[in-house]
Amino acid sequence: MPRSATWSYNELRRFVDDGVLIRRGLIPRDPLSRARDLVGDWLEEAYDPARLTAYTERSFAPELEQHPDLLALYQRSGLTELASDLLRPATTAPVNRAQIQIRLPDGARQPVKSMHVDGVSCPHLEPRDLRTFTFIVGVVLEGGATADAGALHYVPGGHHRMADYFATDWVLGQPAQTPDDIDVQDGTAFTADPGDVIVMHHLVPHRVGINVSGTPRVMAYFRVSHVHHLDLALKALSDPWLEYPTLAALARPGTR
Repeated sequence: MPRSATWSYNELRRFVDDGVLIRRGLIPRDPLSRARDLVGDWLEEAYDPARLTAYTERSFAPELEQHPDLLALYQRSGLTELASDLLRPATTAPVNRAQIQIRLPDGARQPVKSMHVDGVSCPHLEPRDLRTFTFIVGVVLEGGATADAGALHYVPGGHHRMADYFATDWVLGQPAQTPDDIDVQDGTAFTADPGDVIVMHHLVPHRVGINVSGTPRVMAYFRVSHVHHLDLALKALSDPWLEYPTLAALARPGTR
């Protein structure tokens, strides 16, 4: 297995502490260009401004979610191996869909996304729906590497706070997704160039900033789940390492 398809011990420790890992320039130029052109053509030819809110809440270019050029970003770049390495010796479920998120340039009046955890009382879901996963992989397709260009903002280490919140102050079906002390945080911006990749634990709270640049910020996301996630999902909200056998040992107090 190539070195880029495994995580170092220090990276795994960082994921335990922060819930986030970043690999710069991971995606090769050719698959990156094909995916970027595919989404760019969709924006020019198929984008419907009347559906902006629906796109923002769910996915842009929904008809392309299983296109081979998008799936290649995950399946043929080393990301499949990196995902497997993070959960070993557990198995990941197959990833066969991409989600496209675009922050359009300023003036589009795009809805703002506040701090949240995906799949838990989302505005477009019924309150009792739970559509979670184990971690998410994001690939930058296009956009400026600045905090005000529609960047993802996340709370490093916020997965610890969220696990406590889900264990003590939350019940299935309530509308509130995050506690007040998380809601007020601005978060750390994922300032990145095309080809950069972020891997983020499902419990890390995050939001998306407005884009005041002149270029769309385009991200392709892949939701990765433990093969038995459907059975573990509710318990995993309050036990962040339930689905990570190796990392559960690293997360024990005093382990270094």
